[in-house]
Amino acid sequence: MYFPISRLRRFRKSPQIRDLVKDVHLNVNDFIYPLFVIYGKNKRIPVPSMPGVFQLSIDNLAREIEEVVKKGIKGVLLFGIPETKDAVGTGAYLADGIVQQGVWEIKKHFPELIVITDVCLCEYTDHGHCGVVEKGDVLNDPTLDLLTKTALSHVQAGADIVAPSDMMDGRVGAIRSALDQAGHIDIPVMSYAVKYASAFYGPFREAAESAPQYGDRKTYQMDPAASVKQALWEAAQDVEEGADYIIVKPAMAYMDIIQAVKEEVLCPVVSYNVSGEYSMVKGAAQKGWIDEKSIVLELMTGLKRAGSDLIITYHALDIATWLKEA
Repeated sequence: MYFPISRLRRFRKSPQIRDLVKDVHLNVNDFIYPLFVIYGKNKRIPVPSMPGVFQLSIDNLAREIEEVVKKGIKGVLLFGIPETKDAVGTGAYLADGIVQQGVWEIKKHFPELIVITDVCLCEYTDHGHCGVVEKGDVLNDPTLDLLTKTALSHVQAGADIVAPSDMMDGRVGAIRSALDQAGHIDIPVMSYAVKYASAFYGPFREAAESAPQYGDRKTYQMDPAASVKQALWEAAQDVEEGADYIIVKPAMAYMDIIQAVKEEVLCPVVSYNVSGEYSMVKGAAQKGWIDEKSIVLELMTGLKRAGSDLIITYHALDIATWLKEA
């Protein structure tokens, strides 16, 4: 049925009518807020390329979390910056490592908040790669043991969910098996299953001090030009190994991937609105070139429409404020 019998503007006549037919609804429960924790006291170090984002010492972490809880956000994703680094990322799996201390601090003051921990080695290795390196190559299987130790140490510290982001083959199965054997059968794995070797990660590497000292991560992270089928293969493999959530990262340039993964898997799909995406919006807003609130909410609506059940984003605190104002 076509014009003039069908007039689609009838669905747009007023805000009330638009609300009646709206398919996508944003809710504060949709969002996870990433945080960076660092050693020391009274540190709140701004990340120059990410306005509004800070490296936080443990004492300042609790103050930030208080704001997170007050705004109704239910979950945070924790990254750590160690004091020292070595070839095998020892700081990642120390019982009293920086992430482990961060988890203790959060759970001491806000036990109801969901704490997700990033499980990777890149912040902790002196070479900046996500695994064990030998003669310039990142070795897959020897890395699995270290990732497993890291995940276990996070859970023993009180983490609610572990999120392996390294992109080593088999890491979900290794972590799931280790958690089960240690009696942590109820701890979910949120896998960065579909993670691309993206240029959008630059500001994050400044925030996490995790840039590779040589080469790149293209031998383990996905090629942005790879087929959608490869993304589905990655997701299916991680689900088969025991992943409870599937992350697609980055988000903006990969909405087709989010949609394809959502159609194929039964578990929740999480999109990661990454640092470069955040910084572009923040930078343009500071210049007065865009309306930040409108742009961010439109972007989040697009990610939800594409199939995101949850969204990891540095905009989360602002979004929570805007949603309360609506």
